[in-house]
Amino acid sequence: MTGGLSGFALLEGGRAGRDVTTVERMIPVKPLISILALIALAIPAAAFAWAPDAGQQRLLVGGQTVSEVVAADDGAGLIHAAIDIAAPPKVVWSVMNDCRYIRKLITSAIDCRILQGDAVRGGWDVRETVTKGGFFVPTIHNVYRSDYQPYSLIRFRKAGGDLKVEEGEWRLEALNGGAGTRVIYVNLVAANILAPGPLVREGMRKDTAKVLVNLRRESLAVAR
Repeated sequence: MTGGLSGFALLEGGRAGRDVTTVERMIPVKPLISILALIALAIPAAAFAWAPDAGQQRLLVGGQTVSEVVAADDGAGLIHAAIDIAAPPKVVWSVMNDCRYIRKLITSAIDCRILQGDAVRGGWDVRETVTKGGFFVPTIHNVYRSDYQPYSLIRFRKAGGDLKVEEGEWRLEALNGGAGTRVIYVNLVAANILAPGPLVREGMRKDTAKVLVNLRRESLAVAR
């Protein structure tokens, strides 16, 4: 997200392990590739409009996360994910956008800082996050611009750094009269990684689910 999380999909080091609370939907389009080498892509409008279907909504109400990665053009991954949190949108928003939470949300994070702009006064900023690498993911410097519509929408896009492609959004939808929040995440993301494409996308799927679960934990702690 911004302030910490906007472009976290490739940032958790690709650790293995099955998250049993996550709905899996891998859609392979291309065969194994040795290097994820990508060109700039524009995320289609339909991708921004993604929302959980009826079956996924039932899973969200039951406390599960939804996380799926669709293989996009030139090896990119298009992430669709969601989670329900029993805390107001303002609380979730504050956790998402506070760099002090970055290491609790993204366990591989090293640094988070604002380079330009003012999210509160100007409605936008440019931030940098740095995460240490893992088994097949290198250390990544991620620089991205975010535009804010409190407390419902964050749109972000690559503004520098190591990622080849990044563009997406976070949507916060009030639930139960504002007592809860449905967090929806869409991100088209790609980097140069020495690993098969399907393996990279599976890591993205798992890491996205982990970060959403961490966001729920920290938001619930603040809401108490």
